[in-house]
Amino acid sequence: MSKKLRILLVPLLGAALALGLLVPLGASSHREAPLITEDPVADNTDVYAFRSPDKPNTVTLIANWNPLEEANNGPNFYSFGQDVLYRINVDNNGDAVEDITYEFRFFKNLRNPNTFLYNTGPVTSLGDPDLNVMDSYSVSRIDKGRRRVLATGLPVVPPNIGPRSTPDYGSLAAQATRIIDGNSLVFAGPRDDSFFVDAGSAFDLFGLRPFNAAHKIPLPTSPGVDGLSGYNVHTIAIQVPITSLTRDGRAPVAADDDRGIIGVYADSYRRSSRVLTPGGRRESGNWVRISRLANPLVNELVVPVGKKDTFNATSPVQDGPFLPLVQNPEPARLITALYNIDVPPPPRVDLTDIFLYGIAGLNQPRGVRPAEMMRLNMAIAPDIAGPTPSRLGLLGGDKAGFPNGRRPMDDVVDIELRSLAGGTPLTPAYNKAPNNLLADGVDANDKPFGTTFPYLAAPHQGYDHSHRHEGQ
Repeated sequence: MSKKLRILLVPLLGAALALGLLVPLGASSHREAPLITEDPVADNTDVYAFRSPDKPNTVTLIANWNPLEEANNGPNFYSFGQDVLYRINVDNNGDAVEDITYEFRFFKNLRNPNTFLYNTGPVTSLGDPDLNVMDSYSVSRIDKGRRRVLATGLPVVPPNIGPRSTPDYGSLAAQATRIIDGNSLVFAGPRDDSFFVDAGSAFDLFGLRPFNAAHKIPLPTSPGVDGLSGYNVHTIAIQVPITSLTRDGRAPVAADDDRGIIGVYADSYRRSSRVLTPGGRRESGNWVRISRLANPLVNELVVPVGKKDTFNATSPVQDGPFLPLVQNPEPARLITALYNIDVPPPPRVDLTDIFLYGIAGLNQPRGVRPAEMMRLNMAIAPDIAGPTPSRLGLLGGDKAGFPNGRRPMDDVVDIELRSLAGGTPLTPAYNKAPNNLLADGVDANDKPFGTTFPYLAAPHQGYDHSHRHEGQ
């Protein structure tokens, strides 16, 4: 039976569901979809899932929200939403339905409501009396519908304000990493935006500065510019034992052990109605999904603008109607039209394997139901003793990298550009120059990543930061 026939077409939740709410709701990352641009605090930006390099018996799951945070944007600095339900979901049997969900709720506490100041002096600890705004959160785990509260009252690290207000920010961030559920770690707070991309050129008719001369509208060739340099996001990170994510509680014994493959995605919810009052607002009704994200750039570049909000109002199990968009993606056609590069003809089975099924022999579960999830084979160990891990992940010969999960260092833009052009071993006839050389010219983040949990770099400081970074 063909993969297309194996798709179970489940009716979509109508876009009218989101549009009918009293608050503008919608979609996904880095301003990907129309409605969510009006609700950034609930906007997923990136998802990461990888075997922890310093604790290889664990897996780290990271999800970011609230794109393009300006570091000096006070006195009401960015925060998680008290009225947003944040979730990180895991499917451990390949049926496109989450079996495990980590759920996060956030709360804001004011010490002194009669001052405009976020802090009244240097903040040297998370319990410092000079910290006027103290955010906290709770974590619950849901296993097949059964909820268990893991922790409450956990501290959110405050923003990196400046040398007077947060003189030792690294210490504050370290205090925010907490042990929960016996031997798991959790962190919540602002971090550097870990996505690196030449966004300015990409949205200027799919321009790639290193390939400017070959573009239909040529410009001088130049290095890439990291359009997200200097911006922060809000991060939720959790590190858990591999055995807590497998369907039988046992560690996979080898890379071909189906029990070691999981699908991961993050989403966020709001109540179905909002009432504005002179003193604020009140939300009520059922929780409604308003943002969803797994693999990077799928909703942004593959789903057309008229379907983006619908995509993010649905569950992965309902992804059948989006199959034709992955089989014949618009960016691949643009590569041909703008750069005169031949790409594989549709239907693109290689792309459905990368984004929907998982790659056979690597991270495709047996009997998988196709869905837009980030698939990770937890049995594949991180390469910490051998050569330096490749930023190109699987395309660089590194099986521990994207699209087998995603590490912060993975250059997903270059990987996906080459995949769209067919420059991968999945389509050998097209795995040649220039298809397998396409790149945006930004090969690394503007700040180095950490080697321990939560791995993402510290947020940019409000007092001293900049936004332009040439590609490396």
